[in-house]
Amino acid sequence: MSNFICSLLLIALIGLPYLTADERPNIIVILADDMGYSDIGCYGGEIETPNIDALAENGLRFKQFYNSARCCPTRASLMTGLHPHETGIGHMTNPPGTLNHDAGPDFPNYRGVLNKDCVTVAEVLKPAGYATLMSGKWHLGMDRHELRPLQRGFEKYYGCLSGATNFFYPEHPRGMFLGNEPIENPKSTTDRRFYTTDAFTDYAIQFLSEEKAEQDRPFFLYLAYTSPHWPLHAHQEEVQKYVGKYMMGWDKLREQRLKRQIEIGLIDPKWKLSERYDVAWDSLNTEKQREMDMRMAFYAAMIDRMDQNIGKLVEHLKKNDQYDNTLILFLTDNGGCAEGGTLGGKTDPFDLEKWEATYGAGPSYGGNWANASNTPFQKFKHYTHEGGISTPLVAHWPKGIKKGGSMVGDAAYLPDFMPTFISLAKAKYPSNYRGNKIPPLSGVSLETIFEGKSLKRKDPLYLEHEDNAALIQGDWKLVGTKVSVFDGPDASKWELYDLENDRTETNDLSATHPEKVSQLSKQWLAWANQVGVYPKPSKKNFKDGHN
Repeated sequence: MSNFICSLLLIALIGLPYLTADERPNIIVILADDMGYSDIGCYGGEIETPNIDALAENGLRFKQFYNSARCCPTRASLMTGLHPHETGIGHMTNPPGTLNHDAGPDFPNYRGVLNKDCVTVAEVLKPAGYATLMSGKWHLGMDRHELRPLQRGFEKYYGCLSGATNFFYPEHPRGMFLGNEPIENPKSTTDRRFYTTDAFTDYAIQFLSEEKAEQDRPFFLYLAYTSPHWPLHAHQEEVQKYVGKYMMGWDKLREQRLKRQIEIGLIDPKWKLSERYDVAWDSLNTEKQREMDMRMAFYAAMIDRMDQNIGKLVEHLKKNDQYDNTLILFLTDNGGCAEGGTLGGKTDPFDLEKWEATYGAGPSYGGNWANASNTPFQKFKHYTHEGGISTPLVAHWPKGIKKGGSMVGDAAYLPDFMPTFISLAKAKYPSNYRGNKIPPLSGVSLETIFEGKSLKRKDPLYLEHEDNAALIQGDWKLVGTKVSVFDGPDASKWELYDLENDRTETNDLSATHPEKVSQLSKQWLAWANQVGVYPKPSKKNFKDGHN
C-alpha cells in the first residue's frame, strides 16, 4: 500500500468520530398537571421554582402558548401532533376497567383511547435513531397492552397509566407500572417515603443513564408529572414552608401576581384583571381562611417539589455533558383546576391521615385558588377561555436558542410540537403506519422561534373540548362555553375578543362585530367537521352520562 493511500486512510480514521457524531439534539418534554399560568416564579408566581426560572432566564418564555384545556386531550395532541378528536380522545380517556368515555363505533373520535389512526412522537423518532423514554402519567388508555407506552413507541416506561393516583400510596388499578408490569408497594427512590414526583424523576434519570451506557443515542424523554393535580399530597418539609403565606387570600394574591407579571413584561398593563371567581376572601371566617391557606400550601408544596426534581434532572444532564444540546420544554396540560367545588371539597387538610388516604377530587384547593392560579385570566381547566388553555411554556436549549432570556409573543399550541421534533430529529412523518392512514399535521415547527424569527403562521389556532370551543386568528379570538353542542354549534353562545387589547376577555365584541363572528364561526365549523368534532355524541351515548 502506498504512503499516499495510507495517509488518506489515516485522515479518514481521524475524522471518523467527527463525521459520524450525532449532532441532533436530545429532547425533553416536562409536563405539569393542572397547574395555572401564574404559579411559577418566571410567570409571576411566589412559589419557589428556581430551577424552572433558571431555564426561563437562559431560554425562552412563551407569552401565548395553548394546551387543549384538559389532561388527556392535551396528552393526545402532544403525543401525536393532531387534534384530540383525530386520535380518538375527543372527550376523555376511559378510566381503568371501564368504557365510560367510549361513545361507541358510531363515533370513532370519541372512543376514550388513543386510536391506531395516529402515530406518537416515540413511533416517529424511534426509527430515526432516537432512544424513546417515558416516566410519569400516560392517560391515553391502559386496559389492553396495545394501548400502553411500550406498544406506542416507547422503549422504557415507568409511571401511572391512569389519570390520577395517590402520591404516597398508589394502588392498582391506579398504581405504578414498570413497562407493562404493575408494581405492588413501590419503593421510595429517596431518603423520604415514596412519592410519585420523586420516583418519576429518578426513573427518568435511571433510563438516561442506562441509555448513555448502552448505546448513547440522542434521546426523547417525556417526563409527565402528576403534580399538582388532585389529590393535593405533598411532603410536609415543603408544605410547612408555605403555611400562613396565603392568609392574604386569593384577592390580594391575584393583585400581587398581576403586578409582577406586568413588571417582567409578561402581561400588558392595559389589560384588565378578570373578575374574581365566586367568593370574596374577606367573607370567610378565620377558621375557614386557615383551612384555605393550608389547601394552597399543599398545592404550592407540590410545585416546589416538582421544581426540585427538575433541578435534579438538569444536574444529571450537566454531569453527563448533555445539557448544552438538550432541548427542554416545560409546560402544563391545562389551566388551574376548579374541580372539588368553590372551596375545595369536604376533606379536612388538617386531618393528615385522612387527607393522604385518597386519590379522589376531595383533597383539592377549589375554584377561587384556581382563579388565582390563572391570573390574570378567567375560567379554568375544561374551558377554552384563556384561563383554561393558557400555559407557561419554557424552552431551553443552549446550543440551539439564539436569544436566551427572551419572551415570545407569537401564538403557538400543541400541534406545533410534532413538526418541531420531526425537523430537529431529521425524522419522517408517515402518511400510512401499520396499515392505517395517518392524518396530515396542521402545526408549524417552532424552530424559527428558536432562531429569533417569527412563526409566520397562516392558519388559525383551533380548539374544542367538552362543548367549549375557540378559534384564534391574529388578534381575534372567537370563544364560547357550551357552544359546540352535539346537534351543531349554538351560535348564540359565541363571544368575540380582541386579544391585542383585551387578552383577559373582559370586553365581548360579538354584538358590535357580528360579521367577524359569522366569518370565524364558519371557519371553526369547517375545521370541526374536518377533524371529527362532528358527528358528536350526546350524553346518552356515554355510559357515565357526560360529553
